Amino acid sequence: MKTVISKDGTAIAYDQTGSGPPLILVDGAFCSRTFGPMPKLAPLLAAHFTVIAYDRRGRGDSTDTKPYAVAREIEDLEALIKEVGGSAFVMGMSSGAVLSLRAAAAGLNIKKLALYEPPFMVDRTTGHQPPADHTAQLTQLIASGQRSQAAKYYLVRVIGMPSIFYYVMRLLPMWSKMKAIAPSLPYDSAVMGDFGFPADLLSTITTPTLVSGGGKSPALLHRAVDAVSKTMPNTQRRMLAGQTHNVDVKVLAPVLEEFFRG
Repeated sequence: MKTVISKDGTAIAYDQTGSGPPLILVDGAFCSRTFGPMPKLAPLLAAHFTVIAYDRRGRGDSTDTKPYAVAREIEDLEALIKEVGGSAFVMGMSSGAVLSLRAAAAGLNIKKLALYEPPFMVDRTTGHQPPADHTAQLTQLIASGQRSQAAKYYLVRVIGMPSIFYYVMRLLPMWSKMKAIAPSLPYDSAVMGDFGFPADLLSTITTPTLVSGGGKSPALLHRAVDAVSKTMPNTQRRMLAGQTHNVDVKVLAPVLEEFFRG
């Protein structure tokens, strides 16, 4: 494990593997450099890239500095980019994809950007809608020490997972790790905002970008992938047959390798 100090003094922990051009992996909710898809994805890319898997602030071995702001997370990513030489490829998943987009729009030196299913709600007239005050609700639950309830709120009320899945997940070994990361859920919530589609922001991003999604993912995620690919001026779109939001990294890795090396 290595650390880099962000602009506000937060220590960002990261693992570095492989050799080649730097590639930074940006996690979504509930995930860290040791839990979720990135620890499995990193070694599959290490033959061709110097892969950086990091703990977003408030997770794992990274510290935290209050008050939180999305701009601080962008500064964390900027500190990592500077640490690895001043420019990097970036790959973000789910809310991590949205954070990566916001970083690109802020002018960070991202040579190429890959996104997997940024969960924007393009059509606000149908389907599940998160509560308008979801960030405040999550912040209150975490402040009162209710990590399990915060995780449930995020899974059920924010992203719309059926309640039965929450009760099943509580029985799995991974639940303890998800609870440990729960204090950072308000941060993912803030990154997403109202989950609306930021067309004006995305239209300003000229970074070469791969937008990908799973063929078996819900229609709302298909719409998000389509909208991002049509709005950004320099994109490729790739749907992965048989995949869901919980993508198989063995399927995703060669797609990323082809894009970043191309």
